[in-house]
Amino acid sequence: MSAGTDYLQSYLVHLASERRLSPLTCTNYRRDVTELLNLAADIPLDQLQIHQVRRFIAQLHGRGLGGKSLARMLSAWRGFYAWLARDHGFTQNPCVGLRAPKSVRSLPKALSPDEAARLMEVPADDALAVRDKAVIELFYSSGLRLSELTGLPLADIDLVDGIVRVTGKGGKTREVPVGRQAVAAIRSWLPYRDQLVKPDEAALFVGKNGLRLTSRAVQYRIKQWAIKLGISAEVHPHVLRHSFASHVLQSSGDLRAVQEMLGHANISTTQVYTHLDFQHLAKVYDAAHPRAKKK
Repeated sequence: MSAGTDYLQSYLVHLASERRLSPLTCTNYRRDVTELLNLAADIPLDQLQIHQVRRFIAQLHGRGLGGKSLARMLSAWRGFYAWLARDHGFTQNPCVGLRAPKSVRSLPKALSPDEAARLMEVPADDALAVRDKAVIELFYSSGLRLSELTGLPLADIDLVDGIVRVTGKGGKTREVPVGRQAVAAIRSWLPYRDQLVKPDEAALFVGKNGLRLTSRAVQYRIKQWAIKLGISAEVHPHVLRHSFASHVLQSSGDLRAVQEMLGHANISTTQVYTHLDFQHLAKVYDAAHPRAKKK
């Protein structure tokens, strides 16, 4: 057994007994540090240099590992070396200051306006279908995250003024408009909700058991409706949020307003999250820029 393997076994004991990490987390650390030991091969851990670790990351990236996986791996290596410094007198951490390559942000393909309209045609022929129609309408109308919709209390939606109060990431609250058709769909759902809901359940959307609708149930129902309605695209709640953002931005060009409705802290997130095709940009430019207007 090599010195590196001995260190790893001791480190795993430290993670389990002192830091009390879960068995799954310890397994992940074992896998990531084992990868480091394999890459280092015959190089002693106390002699490993930052340029060598940088080369290891490049090798792994070349094998197809994405930025998130590499960032997690680097974090595990840094923690391993911090423990080696504390318990075994190592004087340097060759992983400090290294950053993983950025992942290519893979975004869901937005539905076309026609596909989105077709998805809203859920036949409201029973209580759950009425509920699902309201769920889909609200997703597309207001661009909510899945967790925001499942966690939404009935008290936080104002059907008179068409506003929903949403608690998003970091506990931040925002108010988002609710479209006319979404309001109508929710109004249709409320009598059925009254029949199903358990006492003290505050959620707007509940299941057959009268309790808050789960994220998994929402994902499954939306996927099934897309199939039934003949939509070939992969449809899930994030696609509806993306479609909302894309369609509003394409119609209005108001990036700041879309940012506020989506609940993004930074507008750069909105710029990545949404997309405008070049033809639309060209039309906006031609219509708005003084130097582009025809005399």
